[in-house]
Amino acid sequence: MQIPILNGIYTDNGPDLRTSYPVNMVPVPKNSGISSGFLRPGDGIVANGSGPGVDRGGINWNGTCYRVMDTKLVTVGNDGTVTVLGDVGGPVNTLVTMDYSFDRLAIASGGRLYYWNNTIGLVQVTDPDLGLVLDVVWVDGYFMTTDGENLIVTDLTDPLQVNPFRYGSSEVDPDPVVALLKLRNEVYALNRNTIEVFDNVGGDFFPFAPISGAQVQKGVIGTFGCCIFMEQVAFLGSGRNEQPSIYMGANATATKISTQEIDDLLMNYTEVQLATVKLEARNDKSHQHLYIHLPDRTLVYDGAASQELGEMVWFTLTTTTSGFAQYRARNLVWAYDKWLVGDPQSSNIGYLVDTIGTHWGQTVRWEFGTMIVYNEGNGAIFHELELVSLTGRVALGINPVISTSYSLDGLSWSQDRAISVGTTGNTQKRLAWFQQGHMRNWRIQRFRGDSDSHISFARLEAQIEGLAY
Repeated sequence: MQIPILNGIYTDNGPDLRTSYPVNMVPVPKNSGISSGFLRPGDGIVANGSGPGVDRGGINWNGTCYRVMDTKLVTVGNDGTVTVLGDVGGPVNTLVTMDYSFDRLAIASGGRLYYWNNTIGLVQVTDPDLGLVLDVVWVDGYFMTTDGENLIVTDLTDPLQVNPFRYGSSEVDPDPVVALLKLRNEVYALNRNTIEVFDNVGGDFFPFAPISGAQVQKGVIGTFGCCIFMEQVAFLGSGRNEQPSIYMGANATATKISTQEIDDLLMNYTEVQLATVKLEARNDKSHQHLYIHLPDRTLVYDGAASQELGEMVWFTLTTTTSGFAQYRARNLVWAYDKWLVGDPQSSNIGYLVDTIGTHWGQTVRWEFGTMIVYNEGNGAIFHELELVSLTGRVALGINPVISTSYSLDGLSWSQDRAISVGTTGNTQKRLAWFQQGHMRNWRIQRFRGDSDSHISFARLEAQIEGLAY
């Protein structure tokens, strides 16, 4: 019989069935004749440069990758060469926002606004009417910022000047403005409990007016907890008097994409911690990935796979060999025909690859589980388990192992049993475990390995003899 492997089940100390999402394995919908989908290893991270400090944000402008590292605005070349352009201040443990117009790049860093281009160099907007800068977008010739209370636009003819008579506000709810986004040339003011949409109507004062029928009755927790994803606004937040979830907002409607398992995980963090979370979108091959960078892991939602399979497809990324730890690829920028990333824990600059699974040269773990195997209340003997896999793609000179264990209650697990996955070129290797015990009621299987065993898994096949009690 075939046992599903794209996600699994476990239990906790409460009377709940929980979903276990693959760790450092990516579900891919693909009708191969073997199964309707498979698990491939998560992308590896290759270092090819180093900057002046921890990465805080990046953008592709005019074919060049610009990043803020430590307090420095830098460019990153195709070969990883980092060139310092100037200083945009700190604090160095906070992220920055970057956007651009036709002739200048804007950087919101440490509550201040800076511009860069090759002619003027790096300059700070010092007009006292600007106030605190939490976020910045460029729309219709204006740079728009927010101080948490007002929407502020720079002068059309001189972006270094601000007219205090041209302030606007988001007044659908008395909650603070947290972030700004632009979609279809409309500005989304993302407040803590609501989202209000603005369109440019011109005039002598604030040139943007709210679109009353476009309001969304959910809001965003943190400035970086939102992004444009699949032509909608994806965000981590909630409505008034609600617990946090992941939503996609458009046309005055917020659609929840987080599952019960994701919501349960979010409840492990305080609102202060969630306010530092960053969301990123990545359109990669046939995938539409939304990254939710939590303090100790990154949750990833695949919008394209979810549409194809008819269920929410999630997986987890982490940089560790045991448990969970911060995923060390942030601020993804598509430049020079690859995905450039920064490291939130060092000054490394690198890029993503699918040929290896290590992160910055460090071995990382992977894990996935199965749905419950149930024989209508009867027992069963497990004679054989076989993972139908794409073997022979490991690094030259190694012969890694993977292991499996099982649980009869979702809490406690059997001892891991390991097998070799074969060496490079051994593409006919079959991954099978024999004499795998029995069950009296139901059973869950779990598989583990690390990035040395760079393998995709298409199917789990089990030879089971049912018992009647």
